Amino acid sequence: QLQLVESGGGLVQPGGSLRLSCIASGFTLDDYAIGWFRQAPGKDREGVACISSHDSTKYRESAEGRFTISRDNTRGTAWLQMNSLKVEDTFNYTCAAVRLSAWYYCSLFSGEYTQWGQGTQVTVSA
Repeated sequence: QLQLVESGGGLVQPGGSLRLSCIASGFTLDDYAIGWFRQAPGKDREGVACISSHDSTKYRESAEGRFTISRDNTRGTAWLQMNSLKVEDTFNYTCAAVRLSAWYYCSLFSGEYTQWGQGTQVTVSA
């Protein structure tokens, strides 16, 4: 029943933008931290951005200033706005959630998350 579903991936040119969506079902997001992760074939998953239940955010250095994570608990949805995309941003992106209501900050460590979506492909190419 617990499920996260991503959408919004696609093919864009360098410098373009995409907005990824993550919709939760089977649970409410109020007490959950949400993270966005990315993974290339044969590579380890890396944290891109996260937002805590208290709306504190964290970004990996390469994404900060270009990406913005947001959430709307009422709609059960989180987003990752991706601007000024680079070829190096080409990955499969996955959203994840974990119940961490007592923690003010969120984590970019994938091992902290318990609920995972199936992923959406982002390809940046000229």
